[in-house]
Amino acid sequence: MLQLKFLKPLLMRGVLCAGLLAGCATAPPTGDWHAVPLPGKKPTRYAHTMHEGRRAIHAQADGSASMWRRKVHVPAEQLGSVKLSWWVDRLMAQAHVGDADHEDAVARVIFAFDGDRDKLSPRTRAMFDLAQVLTGEAPPYATLMYVWDSRAEVGSLIVNPRTDRVRKIVLDSGPEGLKRWRDHRRNLAEDFRKAFGEEPGTLVGIAVMTDGDNTRSMAQAWYGAIELTAP
Repeated sequence: MLQLKFLKPLLMRGVLCAGLLAGCATAPPTGDWHAVPLPGKKPTRYAHTMHEGRRAIHAQADGSASMWRRKVHVPAEQLGSVKLSWWVDRLMAQAHVGDADHEDAVARVIFAFDGDRDKLSPRTRAMFDLAQVLTGEAPPYATLMYVWDSRAEVGSLIVNPRTDRVRKIVLDSGPEGLKRWRDHRRNLAEDFRKAFGEEPGTLVGIAVMTDGDNTRSMAQAWYGAIELTAP
């Protein structure tokens, strides 16, 4: 039987935090945001707040892992750039998104994509089926994460150690940039091609996630507005 911990990076069907795309979508104000617990995990706490002059989602993890998400539907041809920002006060010394046993991140923004599941290996389809039984949701075809890691080089592409359907791009690394807003703009479709070697499908969800369950750590982050702009 697969361990529940294995499913942590898979539970992202409608992952979460953005707004509907109508030229440009902005989050987080209000709307369909909701917590997404992970089986067997203590949940991270999320709340809308103000921080350093910005509206934000405040995430507090204490040996915990869960997501804060909003479902979206953005066809591939409408994918353009994404603006995101986060504010972090401290890192988790042992955490590293490339290590299966220490795979925590103080900040992640997550994008879930639909696709042709017939292309997936039998093993991956079996894992997806199990995830759906345990959570009630089928994982997305592919999940792209932007992360702040404790040690990986900025710009690194990291394939999740438990499933190659989750891939991560490191936007910030180490203590440089702590205690101030870090703003990033990315070409979402281009990053998907870089990460998966194929064209993206429909974007079905966006999420934020701060977790410390694998390292039994405390962490917090503030996530600013996420803006999707059509090409």
